[in-house]
Amino acid sequence: MITIISGTNRPDSMTLRIAKIYYKLLSARAEDVHLLSLENKQVWERGPAMLALEKQYLIPAQKFVFIMPEYNASFPGILKLMIDNSDIKKCWWYKKAMLVGLSDGRAGNLRGLEHMTAILHYMKVHVLYNKVLLSRINEEIDSMGELIKPETERLINEQVEDFLKF
Repeated sequence: MITIISGTNRPDSMTLRIAKIYYKLLSARAEDVHLLSLENKQVWERGPAMLALEKQYLIPAQKFVFIMPEYNASFPGILKLMIDNSDIKKCWWYKKAMLVGLSDGRAGNLRGLEHMTAILHYMKVHVLYNKVLLSRINEEIDSMGELIKPETERLINEQVEDFLKF
């Protein structure tokens, strides 16, 4: 199972739009692909909602795709809360992850991906070397949630292929 995590709880986010693009691409090439949006999810405590999310999306997954916007030179706190309130051994140990960063600025959340890579390595998660940085995200995707630039589409498809082989 592959779980794609849209790493923000902001409504109608570019992050979720990008996550849906990855969901479409991965679902066409693999079975058992799920999309987890953190919008309206109660992950700030290890309660019934978090346990249900963990049971449905995290524990059964063998691979994760993290789609992460840039928040203050890192990634959103809601994503860190979800990780912190999960059963680390059951959810993360010895699994695989692919990282995608996005920002409205120039770096595509490079620092956030480096931060997440360090956290995932600490949790014994293997991280795919091929990381996509989507800078100036408002120039990369149209109002219908479709990619605008062929080069970006090529990079994403290459990353997805690498991930499926990983």
